[in-house]
Amino acid sequence: MSDHGTITRVSGPIVQATGLADAMMYEVVEVSRLRLVGEVIRLRGDLATIQVYEDTTGVQPGEPVRRTGAPLSLSLGPGLIGSIYDGIQRPLPEIARESGSFIRRGEKVPPLPMDREWHFVPSVAEGATVAQGQVLGTVQETPCIQHRVLCPPGVSGTLAKVVPEGDYTVSDVVALIRRPGRDLGVSMVQRWPVRQARPYGLRLPPTAPLITGQRVIDTLFPISRGGAAAIPGGFGTGKTMTQHALAKWSDADIIVYVGCGERGNEMTDVLASFPELVDPRTGRPLMERTVLIANTSNMPVAAREVSIYTGITIAEYFRDMGYHVGVMADSTSRWAEALRELAARLEEMPAEEGFPAYLPSRLADFYERGGAVETLGGKRASISIVGAVSPPGGDFSEPVTQHTRRFIRCFWALDTPLANARHYPAIHWLRSYSEYAADVAEWWQETEPEWPHLRQRFIELLQREDRLQQIVKLVGPDVLPDSHRLVLLAAEMIKNGFLQQNAFDATDMYCVPRKQAALMRLILEFHDRAERVIGKGAPLVRVRDLACVNEIVRARSTVPNDKPEGLDALRDRMRAQLDELERSLS
Repeated sequence: MSDHGTITRVSGPIVQATGLADAMMYEVVEVSRLRLVGEVIRLRGDLATIQVYEDTTGVQPGEPVRRTGAPLSLSLGPGLIGSIYDGIQRPLPEIARESGSFIRRGEKVPPLPMDREWHFVPSVAEGATVAQGQVLGTVQETPCIQHRVLCPPGVSGTLAKVVPEGDYTVSDVVALIRRPGRDLGVSMVQRWPVRQARPYGLRLPPTAPLITGQRVIDTLFPISRGGAAAIPGGFGTGKTMTQHALAKWSDADIIVYVGCGERGNEMTDVLASFPELVDPRTGRPLMERTVLIANTSNMPVAAREVSIYTGITIAEYFRDMGYHVGVMADSTSRWAEALRELAARLEEMPAEEGFPAYLPSRLADFYERGGAVETLGGKRASISIVGAVSPPGGDFSEPVTQHTRRFIRCFWALDTPLANARHYPAIHWLRSYSEYAADVAEWWQETEPEWPHLRQRFIELLQREDRLQQIVKLVGPDVLPDSHRLVLLAAEMIKNGFLQQNAFDATDMYCVPRKQAALMRLILEFHDRAERVIGKGAPLVRVRDLACVNEIVRARSTVPNDKPEGLDALRDRMRAQLDELERSLS
């Protein structure tokens, strides 16, 4: 059995080597004298095609290739939270201390702090029977996150030994499981292949929403915990801004943010701002429940391709502990472009717009690793995936957007005219949709029993306004009766007073579900009462001039989340003003 090969051809990140007949598909190899990290992606006889995750400049035919005997895997254990990795889990801050601003080729730095000691508290006594997914002990990784050391998947037996409570490194054996054949020592760190989904017990239906605090999402186009959503949009429409808001405000326990092929300045903004952000739920730094994976457009293209698998594997690891995890992938279009470039290097037959024919299956594999599940340990947990899509020119008919729509149930279409008008989030209310609305309706009805009705009326008003705007563009608004112009006014109040949200306003940047429902009821009650008053002969101009109209639009930023009585007082003033207008007609 040979563990060495020889390079015969180099084409960018693709290297071919002979003498590797015994290699396995997706086995990690070390390429050239620089020991660059690579992965076997094709085998024909003793000729192996290798995808290299580092810059291959200067690599020549005749140089050696060394096998490792293992697939590309991650180190999973305490120390993940708060870390910043590249696409193959190399810790960027530690590399910066070792080699400066640029990653030296062949740089090998442990992904977890191997010499740091963690306070381990056993959860199971010696002699107990343990099964896969069972919690063997805990480590308080951050003040927000308790790291649970689990019995590895596929392992069960009797706990022959467990260390007493104390401080240990991640490589120390903390438990010994006796099973037929041989005993297994369990440490706080596990290795897991990135391309292999971690097992779970049972797939569960999505019933609870992922609350984001963004009204247009939570109310009109909700996503469930364990759901999959896409944010497509052209340049400058706010994809990254929206994902930042979701990372900060969503009620996921842990956030895994994958910057896949984005511009360096955008990723720099993420890396600089996230450590300074305060988690609104805990009042502590947001990084205490966040893992960042940075793979910018100038990094090797092969590492970009694997970065989303790195992110989803880390998410699955925390899901198995019983946490609800949110994965923000920005953007899957850049990942698809990496696939296209690698396919071209492999001389594969191109399909639509040069993308490989297996693009749909790769997208499906990624999104299917999300979902709400019952873990092997019996806990309810989930992975919610939000993938940004960057269609060239904002063309939603291009392949990545179209194939993504096949595998997600929530589509937040960003609109360039809205973004140009500084309406954020620039999610278009007529081009977007969510198939989770029926699934989460029961949860919402506990907060607001009439939520499905209120939501449907909002959508109907916006649809009526769109049809009326087509008439207005042709002949102007003056030809419309006041009842129709009231629809335009109500829709304008919905757009400016509800759907639009100011990320720099301390009150408006986040909206609790109860306030969202109260604002909906307030706007709809205004429409219904104003419609009655207009029906009795009041001109629309007098309705529009009522002081309550502007107060309702500004309520999103003037009424705090924790003081709902402010909306009650506003509703009373609105009723009084409309009643007075109605009395003046008689």
